[in-house]
Amino acid sequence: MRTSLLSLLILVAILLSCKKDGDPVEDKSITMFNVSYGGNAQQRMDVYLPGNRSSTTTKVIIMIHGGGWNTGDKSDFNEYVDSLKKREPAYAIFNLNYRLAKTPNLFPAQEQDIKAAVEFIYNKRSEYLISDKFVLIGASAGAHLALLQGYKHSTQVKPKAIIDFFGPTDLIELYNNPSNPLVQPLLVAVTGATPSLNNSLYFQSSPINFISSQSPPTMILHGGTDIIVPLSQSDLLNGRLISVGVTHQYISYPAEGHGWVGANLTDSFDKIQSFLAIYVN
Repeated sequence: MRTSLLSLLILVAILLSCKKDGDPVEDKSITMFNVSYGGNAQQRMDVYLPGNRSSTTTKVIIMIHGGGWNTGDKSDFNEYVDSLKKREPAYAIFNLNYRLAKTPNLFPAQEQDIKAAVEFIYNKRSEYLISDKFVLIGASAGAHLALLQGYKHSTQVKPKAIIDFFGPTDLIELYNNPSNPLVQPLLVAVTGATPSLNNSLYFQSSPINFISSQSPPTMILHGGTDIIVPLSQSDLLNGRLISVGVTHQYISYPAEGHGWVGANLTDSFDKIQSFLAIYVN
């Protein structure tokens, strides 16, 4: 009996010594609302940490709402958060707000906020017990910010994937060939200039200009009847990704406009789930 007990103790000691840093150490899920990542009241995020999370295995989804850069709120994505939590329960989810594009916080304040939030989350990995396997998901203006972050600011944090719901990709082209009369005034309102007055700002704010062969896998989803962000914006992105050989998937819903619900939204999340299963590992 004494020998068996000694053998058992030795076995336990061996197993404990082999336990790797980052193995699951927290079995409880945690939800935190309005966590600050900056000094402005709009620089807040909701945090959903799953149970049994680990700094080596727990993947991360960062969500960025739309609203023309100057309206909207992270609560607009609550339905998406619920869908993702059901489909990807092992992921940590961060749902971001950012400074809306109104004086004095015109673009690129929103780009800077997303960069700050991503770096904040990255630097909190050991505290949150999450890995560095990040996914960016955005809709409309939020998708533009997700693409800009993933393509332009990937030195410290290169995402494993980007999910783009009908995001603007080339602001100069969008201004010069607007899908409706409200597009040009909106772009001037959020940037403070036209492309002719500040071409550099429009160029630097266009995700398509920062794509390289090393850009992360990208999923594009767009409605064929979108009159806010025309399908041509995703066509341009698709063409550029093809030209440099970036892995991507382009899904168009011909009868949908600027956002959709019902069966097509379910289909979108089915496809996102499959995409993440392949490319985020």
